Amino acid sequence: MRGFAALLRRVMRNRLAAAGLVLLAAILLVAVLAPVLPLADPNATDPVRRLKPPFTDGALLGTDALGRDLLSRLIWGARLSLAVGIAASLLAALIGSAIGLVAGYAGRWTDTVLMRGIDTLMAFPYLLLALAVVAALGPGLLNALYAVVIVNIPFFARTVRGVTAGLRSREFVDAARLSGKGEARILLTEVLPNVTPVIVITLSTTVGWMILETAGLSFLGLGSQPPEADLGSMLGEGRKVLINAPHVAAVPGLLVFLIVISLNLIGDGVRDALDPRLRAGVPGRPGAVTRVRRPAARAGGPASGDALLAVADLRTAFETPHGPVDAVKGVSVSVRRGECLGIIGESGSGKSVTALSIGRLVASPPGVITGGSVRFDGEDLLAAPPGVLRRLRGGRIAYVFQDPLTTLHPLMRVGDQVAEAIRAHRPMARAAATAEAARLFAAVRLPDQETIGSAYPHELSGGQRQRVSIAMALANDPDLVIADEPTTALDVTVQAEILDLLDGLRRDRGLAVIFISHDFGVIARLCDRVAVMLKGEIVEEGPAAAVLAEPRHPYTRKLVAAVPIPGRARDILAAPVEGGAR
Repeated sequence: MRGFAALLRRVMRNRLAAAGLVLLAAILLVAVLAPVLPLADPNATDPVRRLKPPFTDGALLGTDALGRDLLSRLIWGARLSLAVGIAASLLAALIGSAIGLVAGYAGRWTDTVLMRGIDTLMAFPYLLLALAVVAALGPGLLNALYAVVIVNIPFFARTVRGVTAGLRSREFVDAARLSGKGEARILLTEVLPNVTPVIVITLSTTVGWMILETAGLSFLGLGSQPPEADLGSMLGEGRKVLINAPHVAAVPGLLVFLIVISLNLIGDGVRDALDPRLRAGVPGRPGAVTRVRRPAARAGGPASGDALLAVADLRTAFETPHGPVDAVKGVSVSVRRGECLGIIGESGSGKSVTALSIGRLVASPPGVITGGSVRFDGEDLLAAPPGVLRRLRGGRIAYVFQDPLTTLHPLMRVGDQVAEAIRAHRPMARAAATAEAARLFAAVRLPDQETIGSAYPHELSGGQRQRVSIAMALANDPDLVIADEPTTALDVTVQAEILDLLDGLRRDRGLAVIFISHDFGVIARLCDRVAVMLKGEIVEEGPAAAVLAEPRHPYTRKLVAAVPIPGRARDILAAPVEGGAR
């Protein structure tokens, strides 16, 4: 119950999903209470009162061609449609998921036989297949339910089979086998819990479609039979008098629309709530810039002086269900032209969030800048409009990220990507931009620039991709380059080449560089000054050589002591153990 309550809270944070849930709950409540509501007999005919308009005395929504009360038929019809649609969804999910689990986990001939049967069902258009099933079984609401179940089993089976096949060779499954568990137990206790979120999401996003399919069969006269009515059969009856009394078809049609749209909104909310990447944040599309919500009295900040970039008392937080969590807590740093400032700290210390906050690139929601100022060449970026930030990003301020394979577009050639970065800031013909990209490739020491430019990111090595990222960062002759651990994923030899390249470019072009790393060796080689971060705060700052030689803060001393030195391990092993041998 606690897990369900947490899921419900996450769903309700999504406003559209919450609206859909409230709407569906109201419809379900009315449908469930149909037997006790003061409604007219839904099947009682009265030819004298046929086709009465809405708001008629004794018929709030009017009457149909036989004089039956539309409100009563609507509520009872919704009750029937919801029951059949939800039952069909649950049956399809149960049978299809069971087939997918067995096929994906067993593999080999079991997988082949089961999935070829599923493929045979999918070879027919689903509506034609449903019509064929009803034609074989005969008209009737129960047979329509069977038809909807059969045509939707393949969808669940293929989805669950794909997820299960990816899990059957995972380490936790191998560990369960080593512990002595049988295959059936592993499937039920290890694989099924990991597949359940996929089943729930698939079910929540398709139940509305199944209700619509059931209504469609009834509309064609293959579902509920007179005098019994569901929403589909009411639509079919209303079609015959559409010109004279459009409300007879409009009323059930509107209710079908409301049910389906509410279920779809709930399905989207459940999908977001079960996604672990969204649990800590607020579901929603991030904006183009990070939101700024800082006190007016502190918005201005001090003048930047001779610094190209001056960050003063910067504070960034992330909104969570339990309130905002501070990630950057009053960071103040500055960097001059031609200077390299290193920011160092352990993972999670706030280095990358600080770097992204400078250009207001933190995803928002859930990120929000709550205080401080970021002055670039005298202008406060936290007060700048989005248009100004777009011109600065990739123009005067450039970023080089840690993993170029995830930052470069996988479906674009790298030469086109660099040319696109150039043309985004400078009006230039495509051919001229391509030539400029080749010149930049030469500047970052990439061999055979024309061939490299026509390659996709996955066709290049890690060092080559990082050089392409550096070329893209230099495309518009920036004043400031922020490099966020650009050498972490590279081997030692390539790392040294990239560091030499960045240092040479900085000196040749007079760039200001903020270099983020967790490696003191890299910082000592490249940076003039260093700032040490711990839990979102700068705990020590100064010339790199001085901080490395005589660290003042205990955390800095621990970081320096953690740098491996040849021979130190032997001294540690030779040191006596306090308290004697044990």
